[in-house]
Amino acid sequence: MTVQPPVDDADVPRYVAELGLPGLVDVHVHFMPERVQAAVWAYFDRAEEHYGPPWPITYRGTVEQRLAQLDALGVRAFSALNYPHRPGMAAGLNAWSREFAAAHPQVLPSATFFPEPEAARYVAEAVDAGARVFKVHVQVGSFDPRHELLEPVWARLEESGTPVVIHCGSGPLAGEHTGPAPMQGLLQRHPGLQLVIAHLGMPEYAEFLDLAETYDGVRLDTTMFGTDFTERLMPFDRALLPRLAALGEKVLLGSDFPSIPYPYAHQLAALHRLGLGEDWLCAVLWRNGARLFGL
Repeated sequence: MTVQPPVDDADVPRYVAELGLPGLVDVHVHFMPERVQAAVWAYFDRAEEHYGPPWPITYRGTVEQRLAQLDALGVRAFSALNYPHRPGMAAGLNAWSREFAAAHPQVLPSATFFPEPEAARYVAEAVDAGARVFKVHVQVGSFDPRHELLEPVWARLEESGTPVVIHCGSGPLAGEHTGPAPMQGLLQRHPGLQLVIAHLGMPEYAEFLDLAETYDGVRLDTTMFGTDFTERLMPFDRALLPRLAALGEKVLLGSDFPSIPYPYAHQLAALHRLGLGEDWLCAVLWRNGARLFGL
């Protein structure tokens, strides 16, 4: 590979340009209402209680500072993912996300949902209002994605073809409903869903590769994948690399910006050092996201 990986954030534009890309598309970025963001960061500040290792927040700045950082990195389109941890939150988060995207054209209009009686209504409203990606967090929400109240939600999202970034793997913390089995059951009911498996499904990498190989609409995002931080906790079996390479058109760049314990450049360098080639990198960093979101 002739292009050298970025050494730091300031070097990312050089890296992107040498790959011949107009920028980056990041499907897994978080912008949240101020109180929600503060609560999320407070949780990570106690990461040693939850995960073992510390989890320092690299990009703990204002909204304006974080937007400027993404712009300087060359991230030309990104999600602004929110997710509820209890009933009664999702509709308000969707309203906030809709306003945030309207004010910032580089933001992909994002939405979320929770298993509650009104979910079908507000998901339909979000789709009709132009939501281009949804976020679901099975572990934080502590619900089975096959919950009966979500049946009309999944049916609508299958019909509309709207992608859903779903944190359903058992890392970094397992939940009652995490792992591949609930997702297999969901996809048997709704095989046409456009699901983006967050974090490559870590640590159940092989099982979620199976789903991406089986279902046309199942993709994987790279959030935290292959980084030094994750490899210490949930290492990826390098014997799976040929399968990941073969799925190159179904892998999307994700970062978890801003709540990552290392510079953004390290995520790109971690993908680079997999050794899967420049064409694979170009697909992951730009082409696949641009195609999915019609950029």
